[in-house]
Amino acid sequence: MDRVLSYLTLDTRQFHELTLRSRVTLSQLPLSLTVLLIVAFGLAFHQELFASPSFLIGLWLQAVLLALCVLVPWDRLPHASFLVIPLLDFVPIGFMRYGASTIITGVGLLTVFPVIWLAASGLYPRALLAASFLASLAVVWVPVFVTDVAVTSQSLTQSFLLPFIMLAIGVTIRVMTASMMAQQAVVEEKDRALRGLLEESARRERLLDTVVNSVDIGVTAVDEAGRTVLANRKLEHFRALAGGAGDADEATLRIFQQDGETDLPAVRRPTRRAAEGQVFSDYLLWWGERPGQRVLSASSRLMTNQAGDREGSVVTFNDVTELVTALNARDEFVATVSHELRTPLTAIRGYLELLLGTPDLDPEVASGLEVVSRNSERLHKLVVDLLSAAEGSPEIQPVPTDFSDLVGRRVATAEEGNTNPLVAFEDLTDPGLVALCDASRITQVVDNLLSNAIKYSPAGGRVTVRAREVGGQVECTVSDEGSGMTAEEQRGVFSKFFRTAGARNAAIPGVGLGLALSKAIVERHGGTITCRSVLGEGSTFAFRLPLAHAEHGQELQEQRL
Repeated sequence: MDRVLSYLTLDTRQFHELTLRSRVTLSQLPLSLTVLLIVAFGLAFHQELFASPSFLIGLWLQAVLLALCVLVPWDRLPHASFLVIPLLDFVPIGFMRYGASTIITGVGLLTVFPVIWLAASGLYPRALLAASFLASLAVVWVPVFVTDVAVTSQSLTQSFLLPFIMLAIGVTIRVMTASMMAQQAVVEEKDRALRGLLEESARRERLLDTVVNSVDIGVTAVDEAGRTVLANRKLEHFRALAGGAGDADEATLRIFQQDGETDLPAVRRPTRRAAEGQVFSDYLLWWGERPGQRVLSASSRLMTNQAGDREGSVVTFNDVTELVTALNARDEFVATVSHELRTPLTAIRGYLELLLGTPDLDPEVASGLEVVSRNSERLHKLVVDLLSAAEGSPEIQPVPTDFSDLVGRRVATAEEGNTNPLVAFEDLTDPGLVALCDASRITQVVDNLLSNAIKYSPAGGRVTVRAREVGGQVECTVSDEGSGMTAEEQRGVFSKFFRTAGARNAAIPGVGLGLALSKAIVERHGGTITCRSVLGEGSTFAFRLPLAHAEHGQELQEQRL
């Protein structure tokens, strides 16, 4: 019904969107147009129809009802008041049916219009269905009782079928209307929910846009095909520094490697790597050309859907120019100071060797020189570590190395030089291990781990060294039963100049470079180094190196011969 009535508005607006007055008028209009059609046919073919006063009264009443539909301000009256129109429609229909008599048959079928209107209104369903039936019955029976013709069973049942047909139509329309209204209620509820979701989505989008553009880091998101779906204003600023504008392709940006002059290959650029599904952190890039060049730290994280499938990545860019400048200045300072210290230290060690080689030294003097010698060695090791840290990535020359023998000798040396009688050593190294490594550099790593195990076990305990083959690599672990570390301290244990709170409080000697150098050496070999520690129970450091192949083992055997 709504769709049919919408056609009367030429589909310019939906019926339910109109004012109540317009809806009442349009609901009455089908009956009025049908009556107008009857009038037109009557004028053309049955002019005697207009000689009937009853028919003319019905026409005038129909016109009055249409005028009421147009003139009455139904919006200001109680909502159900418009139902008076379809109820009154039965009156002019009754007059017209009686007046048309046998000239035009079927005029009584006009009652279908008010019946449909009442049933489709959705208001007072039982009462209006009963009213429709009784009004239709009145259209049929009232003329029988008001005329002079004798009332008989034949006259009463002659058109008795009409009220029941109207009742059936009313029930059908009512059922269909109830179903449509229920569906409409569901649709409206879903529409409200959808509008709520859209409003919430819009609010979240505004919040995301505000947050993303408020942070002092560049942010971009790419889908699984590498297309940019989000980029904030800070990233646009970084792109401008690198000679890009708008949505310029990353491959065209001026991005350089660590020297600040060599172009970074397209396959190593952050957004390209992120689009390929790579995850990385603190990836340093030099953006733009000098003197306005900036150093950015890029990190990438995957975006996944509810099923866990990758649907893109988020890349962040943080300006760390000042931090990198400060670190470079620190390294330069450390290198300069270390070089300045090494020259007088070399002279001191040389003269100490001469003095210690002098015969017939007074025992007290010799003891004092031994103390000076030990401290000069410690100072020399510190200077070497500082210089190694300032040099950056250590140079290595990996060759097949008898790793079992190397570890055994370093454990023996550490045991001989151990000054803590409470510490015991246990070597569980498997024999015959051959690693592809730089022996001098790996010796430095093992010595550092053993030295730390001793230093951080002031109360004693067992230092266990184990070397074995694991997953096609050589793994070496050094475990102690010392003071251990917290979880937060473990995260920074391989950083330069890092020292635990326990080491500082206990005045354990060191500057926090040994583990950073060990990590750099192991990673230069293509290996990994890890730390597991429990506060108060001890620590375990483990590193892995490439295992020498059979031909490398043969080379080592030839070297031994």
